[in-house]
Amino acid sequence: MSEAAAARPAAPASWSAATLAQLVALLLPLALLAGAFGSQYLGGLVPCEMCWWQREAHMVAIVAAGLSFTGPADCSRSRTFVLLAALAIAVSGAIGVYHAGVEAKIFEGFTQCTATATRGMSTDELLRQITHAPLVRCDEVQFRFLGISMAGWNAILSLGGAALILVLSLRRKRA
Repeated sequence: MSEAAAARPAAPASWSAATLAQLVALLLPLALLAGAFGSQYLGGLVPCEMCWWQREAHMVAIVAAGLSFTGPADCSRSRTFVLLAALAIAVSGAIGVYHAGVEAKIFEGFTQCTATATRGMSTDELLRQITHAPLVRCDEVQFRFLGISMAGWNAILSLGGAALILVLSLRRKRA
């Protein structure tokens, strides 16, 4: 055995299922949010209302997953936070399914205009904000990768990740 192999730290396979669940619960929404914000600020894509809903669920997941690291991975409190993170990730995935369905014209989506406004603005300021805001429709795909929209990828990765976290969380520690 070489010295480099002997000096290498223990392989991730030696980590417990609970620790892996914690890591997935934290790293998956971080990676998905990094991709979303990167596509917005570096790629010039503008998120629609449903995109923000998906992002907000991932933000909740990050907070819950972060709180799971306040104790040992296999304690009940940490597992509860990991499961809450998995639930938030699954919610984002479910919104992604709906959003992808709206993009594919399977679901109707919104029938009214959606916009956000800041409170305390004058009528002129509000009108200026509305008329200068980019029009982003939830039923139009801005970017596809391998034929799948960003909402579709969020659905696939989020629901798959939530299922993985659930499986890892339900594994019992082997004696």
